[in-house]
Amino acid sequence: MVRHIENLEEFNAALQEAGDKLVVVDFTATWCGPCKMIGPLFETLSAENKDVVFLKVDVDDANDVAASCDIKCMPTFHFYRLKEKIDEFTGANGAVLVAKIEKLK
Repeated sequence: MVRHIENLEEFNAALQEAGDKLVVVDFTATWCGPCKMIGPLFETLSAENKDVVFLKVDVDDANDVAASCDIKCMPTFHFYRLKEKIDEFTGANGAVLVAKIEKLK
């Protein structure tokens, strides 16, 4: 299940709750074409990887989170463990997303 994050407080709480589980964050926007293309894969990966926490942040709705994470383009994916960012990449590249989840989980 993908959890939709509304603000920075909720984002920080989600990272805290995840503990040592891998957290994958999709920074997206409703008007972003590539974001819409990779969205279904993100949902599928969430269903297939129950031991990984999947978060989605709409940069327009949760601009405090986007600013805090220094998001410049969409989609951007951040990977966290123990509240620390351990990896990131930008672009709607499904193969890279799958490979990073497999490597980091």
